[in-house]
Amino acid sequence: MAPVIVQTTPFNDQKPGTSGLRKKVAVYSQPHYVANFVQSIFDVMDGIRGQTVVVGGDGRFYNAEAIQIIIRMAAANGIGRLLVGRGGILSTPAASNVIRKHKAFGGIILSASHNPGGPDGDFGIKYNTGNGGPAPERITDAIHRRTGEITEYRTVEAPDLDLDRLGETRLDGMAVEIIDPVADYADLMESLFDFGRIRAMFQGGFRMTFDALSAVTGPYATEILENRLGAPAGTVLNGTPLPDFGGHHPDPNPVHAHDLVAAMTGPNPPDFGAASDGDGDRNMIMGPNLFVTPSDSLAVLAANAHLAPGYSAGLKGIARSMPTSRAADRVAAKLGIPGFETPTGWKFFGNLLDAGMATLCGEESAGTGSDHVREKDGLWAVLLWLNVLAVRGEPIGRIMTGHWREYGRDYYTRHDYEDIDTATADALMADLRAALPTLPGKAFGDTSVEAADDFEYRDPVDGSVASRQGVRVILKDGSRVVYRLSGTGTGGATLRVYMERYEADPAGQDRDAQEALSGLIAIADRIAGIRSRTGREAPSVIT
Repeated sequence: MAPVIVQTTPFNDQKPGTSGLRKKVAVYSQPHYVANFVQSIFDVMDGIRGQTVVVGGDGRFYNAEAIQIIIRMAAANGIGRLLVGRGGILSTPAASNVIRKHKAFGGIILSASHNPGGPDGDFGIKYNTGNGGPAPERITDAIHRRTGEITEYRTVEAPDLDLDRLGETRLDGMAVEIIDPVADYADLMESLFDFGRIRAMFQGGFRMTFDALSAVTGPYATEILENRLGAPAGTVLNGTPLPDFGGHHPDPNPVHAHDLVAAMTGPNPPDFGAASDGDGDRNMIMGPNLFVTPSDSLAVLAANAHLAPGYSAGLKGIARSMPTSRAADRVAAKLGIPGFETPTGWKFFGNLLDAGMATLCGEESAGTGSDHVREKDGLWAVLLWLNVLAVRGEPIGRIMTGHWREYGRDYYTRHDYEDIDTATADALMADLRAALPTLPGKAFGDTSVEAADDFEYRDPVDGSVASRQGVRVILKDGSRVVYRLSGTGTGGATLRVYMERYEADPAGQDRDAQEALSGLIAIADRIAGIRSRTGREAPSVIT
């Protein structure tokens, strides 16, 4: 069948953020909106004709409709083979694994990650390159430029394909294979971790709860935790992926993971608790009456990764995003390996991983991963924790306390101010940047500002530079405040403020984080004038 050329006009709002193009479902549902963006991907990716491309998403509302559009467009644009997750569903780390395993040219992932789903929720599309990781800025910038020039897109007239039936069909000369990615992903996890040791731990009475938040990781977690590792049936909560996530907010944090928090703070809590997000790339770790911050989780996993078979040879390096606490830096220093500080966004880790300069990476926004794929991986982090617990034979609370005694504790918190008026947020950040030269030496109570800057990153592999990545304020006692606007929201602006203070004295390491950081929280507000400028008396979310 001959391709159909459809005339179109550009949309002026198709600039990808840190994790692709995220908009409300109502925006994506507009005629030509998906097609314009997808055609722009095909137009700028030289050499994609005849190649294998992976397609799948987190199953949120509008996922299936968008995939059918992409399938028809891929056929019209000469793609040789399309690998599509069964039901149109692929977790983001599983998609990265499929790209790498099948040596695909790249992949189109439909996800808005931890953002709410449903007809009034969010939707997203991002492109991953052949290494399995998010496209670097030079590619996303090219896609954005193309969206402003596009006048037509290519498709074919064909009925929708059955996305639930495994196997191969052909569409206008293109092979379309519906695959089950769960087994491939579970096999990869089994190659990295000591499943026998973890299975024995469950047989010995170890109890855990994993909350899939009615999102994409449910089938993966059920297969691995309950079927392969022998955890009791019911270990996985909310395990069926739903288009609206069952009304859950698919962001794994103490505010939104209600069922997990209730289980872990109620009477007779399990030994270990975890959750993942909408597309499976984030994680939340808990012990009985204990929340492990993502920054601490990265540091503890780095210090103990050698206990898992896949990492027994040691780590080549540890990378963290700039707003993530410096706890992982202390582990890297003790191990005598490089520690890297990058901007927020997993794409910045890709070069380090590909070059063999880093093995473990993490972001304070609940993302942790390694060089097994090129995305953060929520279930992977849970399994590494289980491997550590199985080998050490200690409860998670004791492991955390022991880590702080050995390395010191980085008290850490993130305050999110969501849905701020965009102009107000932009002005706040602009004024902060303008004030940077005047901040050093400024006194706040019994401390003062040592240094202040706007973080700039020079990639040690390709030399590319990323500027304006967040305002940092360092106090004389070593405490730190970071301000940045999030690139993952779809409504208004989200101001994120990160605060951390190091405590070396074991006698001071067991306080509540918000209490321990109360003075720094007040200084952060005074520097930026958050309450006076936004009218907010408190953050929307505290983690």
